[in-house]
Amino acid sequence: MIAGLVVLACAVLVVPSSRSRPRLLAVTGSEVGRRRVRLPWAVPAALVGVPVVYELGGPYAVSAAVIVCATVQFRAVRRSSARAKDAELRVILSSLEVVTAELRVGAHPAAACETAADESAGSVSAAFRAASARSRLGGSAAEGFRIADSHVGTELGRIADIWAVAETHGLALAELLEAARADLLGRNRFRQRTEAALAGARATATVLAGLPLLGVGLGQMMGASPLTVLFGGGIGGILLLLGAGLVCAGLLWTDRITGRVTG
Repeated sequence: MIAGLVVLACAVLVVPSSRSRPRLLAVTGSEVGRRRVRLPWAVPAALVGVPVVYELGGPYAVSAAVIVCATVQFRAVRRSSARAKDAELRVILSSLEVVTAELRVGAHPAAACETAADESAGSVSAAFRAASARSRLGGSAAEGFRIADSHVGTELGRIADIWAVAETHGLALAELLEAARADLLGRNRFRQRTEAALAGARATATVLAGLPLLGVGLGQMMGASPLTVLFGGGIGGILLLLGAGLVCAGLLWTDRITGRVTG
């Protein structure tokens, strides 16, 4: 045992510190250790939760848990995507303001786009930087705004169309971009007001989705033992799976209806 402790202590002593690891990687030329592979939280949660749920209610309970977890994950991803889109829309508005101001003082469109790219971030910065590079090389700056894998690809596409019209017909680019910014700002405000008006409907749907849990809890307190029926397999397991599916389908359908209004 003492020998094992001594070996472990020696191993701890020779572990590279955070300061020495870059030098070690530079000497060895190895890329191992620079990027750590991180498993999503769902993987360990599934490894721990699936056996427990299976032990409680069998395959029906596992299927119901999978449906509920998938619905929660899907809604969380949609909310995260919506927040990311709102953030990038604000970046587009500020970038258009910068470009318009630069153009009004006589700056070249390439320089104006480069300034906007330096003051922004994300895909919006990449779009303005690509437009600046294309303009400097004598190409069409409009094509630099066409980014498909972006949350604001549609908005950047509108800017590209406006820029192409200005280049083709020789129109005042600053005036067109200012009109595009005003239109985008109006659309964003209207969508925010609509989402605020629909907050009550979404809250109502969430409350209704939680009512079955309240009923099960009340039944359990009254001694009806609904959990025993639901987790006992057979008809109870089928009812559990069916109920979870209907509740999740109702939530997703509500999101679809409200999303079509705000979209």
